[in-house]
Amino acid sequence: MLKNIFSVLLLLVGIHIQAQIPSGYYNSATGSGYTLKSQLKTIIDNINDNNGQSFHDINVTYSQLWNLFENSDVRDDGKVWDVYSNCDFVFGLVEDGGDQDNGSGGNSECDKFNREHTFPQSWYDDGSHPMKADAFHVLPSDKKVNSIRGNLAFSEVDVPNYTSQNGSKRGTSSIVGPTSNVFEPVDEFKGDIARGFFYVATRYEDEIGTWENNDSNGDSMLDGSGDKVFETWAIQMLYNWHINDPVSQKEIDRNNVIFNHQNNRNPFIDHPEYVQDIWGSVLSDKNYSLDKKTSIYPNPATENYIYVRSNEKVTVKIFSLLGKKLIQNMIEPSNNKMDISIIKSGVYIIKISNNSSSITRKFIKK
Repeated sequence: MLKNIFSVLLLLVGIHIQAQIPSGYYNSATGSGYTLKSQLKTIIDNINDNNGQSFHDINVTYSQLWNLFENSDVRDDGKVWDVYSNCDFVFGLVEDGGDQDNGSGGNSECDKFNREHTFPQSWYDDGSHPMKADAFHVLPSDKKVNSIRGNLAFSEVDVPNYTSQNGSKRGTSSIVGPTSNVFEPVDEFKGDIARGFFYVATRYEDEIGTWENNDSNGDSMLDGSGDKVFETWAIQMLYNWHINDPVSQKEIDRNNVIFNHQNNRNPFIDHPEYVQDIWGSVLSDKNYSLDKKTSIYPNPATENYIYVRSNEKVTVKIFSLLGKKLIQNMIEPSNNKMDISIIKSGVYIIKISNNSSSITRKFIKK
């Protein structure tokens, strides 16, 4: 259902993306569900892991990421695009005037930047594994905040005990699932990180089912399988991040740079709809959905207000078809009228969510 709702948005995003995808790259991705995931795995596989048929054969190293970042993660002002902070890091070695981690410092925010494995190394328990140098889940980050995150699971923080300069947080989880501290990145990067996790689940599907017991924080997100891969709460959360933070031009450009470096692509950047195609049966699990009585009316709306009917407090967001958030309100069951006067006549996407799940609908204002 969500795939149909977002088809217009994904089509518009895909117009630009498709121009960069090699002709025929996804021709063999014809299935659905976990079959589609396995087909994508074959397309983006790399011979480094010696796990059967490989579409690509190229060697990359962990140390090469420093140079890659200068093209894949450079801001418009030439500084480092840091995922966990708002620092103005300069690329390069310290002796050359740069802020690259040299094994010392990093005791305070904005001192050094390093290479953050968003899917921590302890979760796959092998420092020589190809994942260590796989740029689709390794991002430049502030060294101090990277240390604060450590190998914690991602979630959404209820009570923070640490907040970085860009608003990334460590603390207790507001989502039922993790049992220890968790880490929540800032909204701007949630979709990037989620698509990186979906890439890892696909690229390494023939191994990832054995990683559940390597680390307790990894165990809280991983379910011990090679198909579903993540616990249901984690899939739902990552999908929400994926939808709320759509593919950006930065991600598209990064995908192309990494393709030139390691000769494979992130399918979930090229085709955002693949997430729903693969994990749709989990996302529709009634135990992780909002109450079926949640609805909006009138739709189409002919006035400057709508009503959101729900049996609990929910957050309501209205997006343009290009993914720009236009309105966000908190709605209570006892006060469910929402002002939409700031938007013009047209077609929009409306998303209604609580702490653990969401529903998304097409919405029309006449």
